[in-house]
Amino acid sequence: MANINKRPAGKGRKSKKRLPKWAWIALLSVVVLIAVGAIAAAPFLAVTSDKDTTLHLRRGTSNDAVSDSLASLVNPGFASKVMTLVTATGGDLSSRQGAFDIKEGESALSVAIHLRRGAADDVKVTINNIRTKSQLASFLAKKLMMSEDEMLDALNDKELCASLEKNPDNVIGLFLADTYQFLWDVEPAKLMETMKKYSDSFWTDTRKEKAQKLGLTPDEVIALTAIVEGETSKADEKGKVARLYINRLKKNMKLQADPTVKFAIGDFALRRLKISDTRIESPWNTYYVEGLPPGPICIPEKSSIDAVLDAPEHDYIYMCAKEDFSGYHNFAANYSEHEANAQRYQKALDERNIKR
Repeated sequence: MANINKRPAGKGRKSKKRLPKWAWIALLSVVVLIAVGAIAAAPFLAVTSDKDTTLHLRRGTSNDAVSDSLASLVNPGFASKVMTLVTATGGDLSSRQGAFDIKEGESALSVAIHLRRGAADDVKVTINNIRTKSQLASFLAKKLMMSEDEMLDALNDKELCASLEKNPDNVIGLFLADTYQFLWDVEPAKLMETMKKYSDSFWTDTRKEKAQKLGLTPDEVIALTAIVEGETSKADEKGKVARLYINRLKKNMKLQADPTVKFAIGDFALRRLKISDTRIESPWNTYYVEGLPPGPICIPEKSSIDAVLDAPEHDYIYMCAKEDFSGYHNFAANYSEHEANAQRYQKALDERNIKR
């Protein structure tokens, strides 16, 4: 009887091919190198930053100076590990420039690689509560590599401002209160060009149409919004205040806005103005000049601009701070009513002995 389990001659399983000796040696070498590399890298992976911080580098900074900065920002041990790796790989950081973020828990190996080959990080800059170009230049100089004078020169550069469809008086209108991202070594002109793009994206067709219905240009809306922010911090009152000034503009009345007087004087803490203050001869003093000032007296919030664009209709042309010092205002459509409101407020100031 035939054995059905018996394999026919020559039909057995194929024998496995064995790697040649040289291949085994090569593979073993790779494994050994990886293991050795992992062992060598272990100390550099184990040493981590104990905080979030940012290292700022200028071109020409020596490795020793970088080490000192890292030691100050994090700690000497971390700095030593980072710079050992940088040096071991032939790294010369003198050609590097920018801001390099270091995260809490980030290893010395990761930081060394970032410093050697990685791109510089953006710097987040939150712009708000700024009234003048000088204040803006000083603020940006503290956040970025530029100097205060460099930024101020750019803000006053007529040709640069013209290319951005502004002039030195209203160029601050390019800046809206918000958080932006810039490279640490951004040049002032480039920064302003970037702000122009942000501004253009904010001024959508819808917003432009709303401004046109008010009889104002976007620049005039920003100038008016800055006055409104100077008058009230109450979000639910900003539109009402804006409409009051729009009513005065339509009646060819002087705006007589107290915040513009404070801007002309340069003292924003004044709580009580004198008649002599309102007579200061300045293009920014709306008791002295007709219409809006030549530019904004502060960098306004985007929400405030929208409140102005959506200002509700009313007939008020006068306003006075409420005597309860709540931050709100009494509004009036005629002078006699306004005079009564003003007398109550003046009395409240006198009772509190507030002279200025």
